[in-house]
Amino acid sequence: MHRTILMVLFATGIRRTEASLLKVSDLDSERMVIHVRQGKGSRDRDVPMTTKLLEALREYWRWKRPKVYLFPSTEGQRGMEQPISDHTIWYICSEAAKRAGIKKRVGAHTLRHSFATTLMESGADLRTIQLLMGHANLEHTTRYLHMSQRHLHAAPNPLDQISVNSQRFSRKRPDDYQA
Repeated sequence: MHRTILMVLFATGIRRTEASLLKVSDLDSERMVIHVRQGKGSRDRDVPMTTKLLEALREYWRWKRPKVYLFPSTEGQRGMEQPISDHTIWYICSEAAKRAGIKKRVGAHTLRHSFATTLMESGADLRTIQLLMGHANLEHTTRYLHMSQRHLHAAPNPLDQISVNSQRFSRKRPDDYQA
């Protein structure tokens, strides 16, 4: 279950509370989307689901057989028909980072940042990223984008877009040019 939660967070960029409240009925394998209901700001949105994520979700479903909530709480905690707590999701992320030997503080929000940055580096435009992240304001989206050096160097330079004839400038003095 923990592996599947981590995959959902990284593959969709949804918030930990949104992940905790996902229902089995929110998965649409025909359209390849996950429907996020009443996300932050009480807004619904669809996020794409990859084939790899769908396979992981199917494997998880065959093992856990959740009925209502995709990630139900345990019988001893909140009850089987209740969602897992968003704090539990934070803990799952934190523990996975420790097991991986990552010393920095890692939570579900780190995966959300990674999702946005990966989209940006793959060429997605800011408006698309904004919609997928569920942001009402584009400024909120730009806070998530930590551009890598590779992405910065991949941006085309305007000077490289024009041709410059280098012979034109050879051996002439500045006074020889006319406007």
